[in-house]
Order: sequence, then structure tokens, then C-alpha cells
Amino acid sequence: MNSLEIAKTWLKSPFDENTQKEVQKLIETNPKELDEAFYKNLEFGTGGMRGIMGVGTNRLNKYTYGQATQGLANYLHQQFTGKKITVAIAFDVRHNSDTFAKLVANVLTANGIYVYLFKEFRPTPELSFTVRKLKCDAGIVLTASHNPPEYNGYKVYWNDGAQIVPPHDSAIIKEVRKVDFAEIKFDGDDSKITYLDQEIDNQFIDAAIENTMFLKGKKDLKIVYTSLHGTSIKILPQTLQNAGYENVFIVPEQEIPDGNFPTVKSPNPEEPEALSLALKYAEEQNADIVFGTDPDADRLGIAIRDINGKLVLLNGNQANTILTDYILQKWKKNGKIDGKQFIGSTIVTSDIFFALANHYGVDCKVGLTGFKWIADLIRKEEGKEKFICGGEESFGFMPSDYVRDKDSISSILVACEAAQEAKNEGKTLFEKLIDIYEKVGFYYEELVSIVKTGKDGASQISKMMEEFRAHPPKEIAGENVIKSDDYQSSISLNLTTGEKTNIDIPKSNVLIFYTNKGTKLACRPSGTEPKIKFYFSVQSTLTTKDEFAEKISEAQIKIQKIKEFLK
Repeated sequence: MNSLEIAKTWLKSPFDENTQKEVQKLIETNPKELDEAFYKNLEFGTGGMRGIMGVGTNRLNKYTYGQATQGLANYLHQQFTGKKITVAIAFDVRHNSDTFAKLVANVLTANGIYVYLFKEFRPTPELSFTVRKLKCDAGIVLTASHNPPEYNGYKVYWNDGAQIVPPHDSAIIKEVRKVDFAEIKFDGDDSKITYLDQEIDNQFIDAAIENTMFLKGKKDLKIVYTSLHGTSIKILPQTLQNAGYENVFIVPEQEIPDGNFPTVKSPNPEEPEALSLALKYAEEQNADIVFGTDPDADRLGIAIRDINGKLVLLNGNQANTILTDYILQKWKKNGKIDGKQFIGSTIVTSDIFFALANHYGVDCKVGLTGFKWIADLIRKEEGKEKFICGGEESFGFMPSDYVRDKDSISSILVACEAAQEAKNEGKTLFEKLIDIYEKVGFYYEELVSIVKTGKDGASQISKMMEEFRAHPPKEIAGENVIKSDDYQSSISLNLTTGEKTNIDIPKSNVLIFYTNKGTKLACRPSGTEPKIKFYFSVQSTLTTKDEFAEKISEAQIKIQKIKEFLK
């Protein structure tokens, strides 16, 4: 059926009167929006859903949330027969998140499943912690992370506190697709809901401090922090206070939770504009370090003082380099490294993490983009190798495994410890970063994201990836391409010898090209946003601190040449 024909099926039962009225209005007044809302089913992907709120099969609403939850409930009954099934649910500050969370709880309880539901918005990492702490069979968080205000989402976690991966992801998707809207059980049983509040917050805060505290001493660090109107405001101020940090300044204009995110174009700490107010406030307070978290508090932006005393934003690779090196130093100093430990990374993250792992005598394991794959590495190695920490370039870090997702709360504690230790030594974290480059090599990365929205945008992104596969580059900015990895075909091709080897990582629509001089170019459509992303990475050596500015300049010039090459 075409979009109009599908829309007309929403003009009768089981759809409620308000839904029918909204659909009829689209039919009569907005054919383009009607097509966008009904041209396909909103995909329940391998981690859940993310999309625009509104009526339609390609929108998030009572029925698409209900369908996803009914399919999940059916699968949980298949997996956990004969036992009391429990699911934890959290939600962020977005419009309708609280209402949708209760709707999801109702569908689960209507299916005989017991629910732990947070009374108010909470950070995503706290949901992961809660699943593990309360020994739940699954978890759900309603969030669209850093997407614009019109978006919402639905992420599913398994009983280890990590987002779902094979075989559960595809099996749940199969069950969701089976569900007819008329089959959704909406009439919940409130007696099966337990509401969560301060008690689990305190346990989460205690665990964060326990798993990240290495340093003892004076806490004179001056910290500026913004929640970007999001969920971390519920947890982080108390966490920092309990950890002993007394000079914490919260950006007042962004302290109030607000699903409109009124002071930013995008509530994404990856975007420099999002932290502009925090940087201004930090200069007024003469702060040592600045933090910004995204609305569901899994991503983290960090700004520190450079060698000239100016506040500069770190990219995700730089921030994770500092945090990883700090944690590895402490593990080594405490005699906890014996060759049976590993750090986690992803295929589009900086190769500096291989160098760091080699320097400290641990392994570096990589997975696809997304923290569920780092959590999957932990699951597979349990009982064999101990996970230390892990990160990816998109401003996510996990400093321990008590939470099995990226976690800005505990990551901020590690950053504060590292900054405090540097300050005690009369240094800045920026100088520590340069020390790391001297130790293991200089690496520099940039990211370009091209936004292509809607039905036409998805088609354009698909064609761009098809063009790369049909006509892969033989050289990049004057450097010979010597290897290409296609994660969709699972083939790694050595362009020098022609040898093909299998990539032992789940399939994904990602291409990576490597040159003879260590340059790396990765291309992938985003799994959560209407974007195609290009990751640029160059490397060289750094023998003295005096070379740092020159190396940065050389790297930026080289990446600019690559951008021009790609047009």
C-alpha cells in the first residue's frame, strides 16, 4: 500500500479518536508530512527506536511504542518461562517521555511482567546500573539522546545491563514485526509497578565513587558544569559533592530541565556551540575544567586549559585518551595488570588506544560503533580477561563495568581525579595529553557529519555509500590506499597483494580505508540520526613538546586536503 492507503487504516479501530482526527487532518492538509509519517514502519533496530513524535507508522506514538513493547513482552515470556519477569524503565526530560514511560509500563504489566519505574527522569547510565543492581531481566530507557526536541526514542537492555546484541536483538525485532496494533495490551496493572527514587540514586552514586576513586587529597579543583537542560542534574551535583569536590559551578541558564533545550541549537556536547555558555561562565569563574552532558547523560564534552591557559574543547578521542591513560597508570601502579586485562574501543575510534594498550601491557579489543558492542566484549571475556575501561570517539566513555553503557557521571569523576592530580603537580590536563603523545605517538582526528533528512535524505545517503563501494579511492590526499575494510561484506582487502581476509565482527554498513602513511578514512551512515559520517585520522611521532603546535598544524592541513579530495 502507498502512504495514503496505510494512513486510511488508522481512521478506524483500534486507533483512538484523537489519533484518527490527527491522521484525517494530515490527509486533508499536509500530503508531504503524511507521506513522511506513513511511507515506512519506524524501524525497531538492533538497539531500539529513535524518531520524530507524531501519528503514523514512521513516528513515535502510543501505537508504535505499544507495538515495540508488546513484541518485547512476548519475547521475554519465551526466554524466561515459569519465572517472575522484571523490567526496569527510565526516561529523560523530553516531551511526553514520562507519559510514554507509563504507557510502556502498562503494556508490560498487562502482559504479567513486573516493572521498576523511575518516578522522574534519570540518566541512561543509571538505568543500566539499575538493571544489574535489581537483577532485572531487561531494561528500557525512553530517550532520543542529543537529537532535536521533536524526537524521542526507546532503547532496550538485557539482564547484564547492556543494550541488546545478537541473538536477542534480531529475535526481538522479529517478535515486534509480528505484532498487529490490535493485539497490543494497553490495560496495565499498577499493582505490578514499583516506583524508584532516591534509594537507587544513592546506590548509583556510591558505586560511581567506589569504582573511580584513585586519588586522595585536597579537592581544590574549580569545575564548571552544564546539564544542557538534561537528566544529569538529578545525579551529578550530589555525586561531585559526595566525592569531595567543593568548587562546582552549574551554568544557571541551562540548569532547569527542559525538553525544548532552549539555549542551544542542539543539546549535543559534540557540537562546540552547545558548550559556549559553559565556556563563558568558566572564564568568569576562572575554572580549571568544564563538563557538558547530553540530555540523557551518557555523552560527555570536556574543555580544559591549554598550554597558554585558554579553555579549549577536547574531541572525543582526546578526552578518552586522557581518561584511559590515567586509569591504566593507576591500575599499573596498584599492581593490577598481569596481561589478562583489556580496554575496549570501536572501529571508527582513534588507533591511539592500540598504542596505549601496548604501552601498558594490556589488550585492546574493538567492536562496531556503539557501546553495546564494548559491553558485548565484556560479556564474552567474563572469567577470562578483566575489562578496565573503554570509549568511542562520539564523546562516550565507560571507566568500569558496573555500568554497561557509556556513562558521563563516572567519567566526570575520573576526569576530575586526573585534573586534580595534574593540578597538584603544577600541570594541566592538556600538558598531560602532550605527555601521552610523546609516550605513544601523535594522533589527530576530525569528524564531518552531513545531514540528509527524510525519505529523500535516506536515499541520498544510501547512494553515497554505494558510490564508495563501486569506486573506492586508490589514493587519499596523495597517499596510497593499501587496505580497505568493508564491514557490510565482512571483507578486508590488501590492495598491495590482493589478498582478502574475513572480518570477524558483525556486519555493518561501514567502509574504512588505510593509507601507506597511517592515514585512516571511515565512512558510515549514523544508526540514530539522519546523517552520514566521515571520520578522518592521521598519525605521526612527537619527540618534544615544542613540536606539538607544528604537528597539529600539519595534521589539520592533511585532513583539509582529504576533505577537498572528497569534495
